[in-house]
This record gives sequence, structure tokens and C-alpha cells, in this order.
Amino acid sequence: MSDELEVLIEKRDGLGLITLNRPKAINALNHSMVKAMAKALAEWKSDDDVKAVVLTGAGERGLCAGGDIVSIYHDAKDGKTGSLDFWREEYILNSEIANYPKPYVAIMDGIVMGGGVGVSAHGDIRIVTERSMIGMPETGIGFIPDVGGTYLLSRAPGELGTHIALTTARLSAGDAIAAGFADHFIPSENIETFIAALASSSVADAVAQYAEPAPVSELLAQQSWIDAAYSADDVSTIVERLRASGIPEAEKAAEQILGKSPIALSVTLRSLRHAKEAASLEEVLNEEFRVSTAALASHDLVEGIRAQVVEKDRNPKWLPATLEDVTAESVDAYFAPMGDNELGLTPQPQGN
Repeated sequence: MSDELEVLIEKRDGLGLITLNRPKAINALNHSMVKAMAKALAEWKSDDDVKAVVLTGAGERGLCAGGDIVSIYHDAKDGKTGSLDFWREEYILNSEIANYPKPYVAIMDGIVMGGGVGVSAHGDIRIVTERSMIGMPETGIGFIPDVGGTYLLSRAPGELGTHIALTTARLSAGDAIAAGFADHFIPSENIETFIAALASSSVADAVAQYAEPAPVSELLAQQSWIDAAYSADDVSTIVERLRASGIPEAEKAAEQILGKSPIALSVTLRSLRHAKEAASLEEVLNEEFRVSTAALASHDLVEGIRAQVVEKDRNPKWLPATLEDVTAESVDAYFAPMGDNELGLTPQPQGN
């Protein structure tokens, strides 16, 4: 399939329209799609005929299910490094979106996971619907939240982001707004007319006309036990606190965590703590690139994708097998400087 078909780029009625167009794959991102998006955004920056950019996904299932992890699996399994080029340009695109000089409106309808979060949740007008299901599922495949995900997660209220990252919890529309991944709720049946209104009026007026009160967030209602358990700085202690809480939802969260890659969980927690202290999205993306590079060479990324996506036996054999077996040195290795291979983004003045 050609680049033009995988991403539909159109300029119409004052809008730059980007439609991710791989509906059978829930619009999963690949390298050529990232390039097509970056090219369009670069051209529209100085185009006076484009007053705002709108991102949507083709089909009924979702905006974007994330990166093309089967391709990443083959790269990692065969010792190739093509995924690093993909991630490099993807992370640069995430920064461009966060700092775009024109309104960037992301329609986060349906499934929005991983890389889909990266091309939407860094925008400045983020719309969710009753069909939205948003998440960062990386620890379940032996990977670590990337595409600026640790930046977003670390800035969610309290420890909600830590809970989301370690359990791979799915966010409803109300949850996504409460956690800072989205801004406005518009029923899916009104999305087309909302986009038409963006063309005929200002973005602010269109949002004011179509946005409705956000649904209640069930996740936010659980913040007290989430904050109490996830404030620890090691995953084992978090699990112990969850199990000892006597709260059924907390005990369920503990079991969910224990099914994920121990090394990925440990690296993720450290990444979140670093991201919380970071001064910019770019600083976080630079560190995420180090972590992703290390993950590409790891056992658990190959094994996680094999078990969950390729062979689908849902029985990954993690290495190390338990949280207790994860050493500080093995976690440190994910954050090691890479010299000339660093991502090297510099903080932007308009960063979120």
C-alpha cells in the first residue's frame, strides 16, 4: 500500500486534514505514515490557507492502535535496527505536534493506544467520545511507555499515571480527561458536524458549540488507594501495598501488574519518576529513546510480542521472571548514554 493511501492528506475549507488510513490494522502507525504526517505538518506551518489541523482515523474501530509491533518484533528478533529510525522520527513528530503553531485537533474516537497517544494527546485540542478507549499497554509486551507517554503519565493527578502504566489500564472518555490525556467530550454522532464547524468558525467556537460535560471518571474516584499504594519507588512495594489494602480493585491491580514484564515494570517506574522531574517533553523523549533502544535488544520485547500478538499463547516467559530478580544494574542499563546515537531534541519554547 502506498504512503498516500496509508495516510490521507487533504487541505479543505481552511483545515489541514490528516486521516490515518489502515482501518484493518486499527490504523497502526508505521514509518512511512510518520513521514507523511511530518511532511504535511511542515508544509502547513507557513500555509495561510490552513488555520487548523485535524487528525482522524479511518474506520469505526479507533484512531490508532499504536505502532506496528509485528514489524518491531521481527526487527528485534533478527537483531535489526530499523525500528530505531522509526522511533527517532516518531518522537520528533511527537515534539512537533506538542509545539505546533496552529491549533492541532485530535479526534480520539475509539481505540487509541501507544503510538496513537503520541500523535494525539500532545495536541492542544483533544476530543474523546463515548467510544474512546485510551491506554499505554507497553509493559504487557515487555516494552516501556514511549512517544512522550511517560511525560503525560507523570503529570496525571497523584499516582494515577503510575497505575495506568503498570497495569496497562484502559481509560474511558471521562478517565482520559481526568488524567490529562484529553480535553473535551463530544458524542461520536456529532464529530462530523463538529469538524464542519471547525471550517466555518473558530476552533474555540466549534468546541463551545459541540462539547458536552465529561462523563464521570471511575478511575479518579479510586485515587485515594491508588495514591497510597503507588507512591512507593519500587514495584515490589507497590504490589505489597495493593495486596494488603483489602480493597478488591487494588488486589486486582496487583495481579495485573504481576502478569507484566518485571524488567519493563521496573524501568517504567524509574522512567515515570524521571519524567516527573523533567522540565520539558523533549527531555523526556530523549530519555525514552535511550530506553526504547535498550528494549529493542532485550529478551522481553521479543517474548512479549510473540506471546501477545504473534503466537497469541498469552504465556510470556519473562527474563528475569520475577520482580525480585530484577537488579538495579539491569535497570540502569536502559538509561545509559548513547553518544552520537542520542535523539538530541532541544526543549521548545511552546512545549506543553
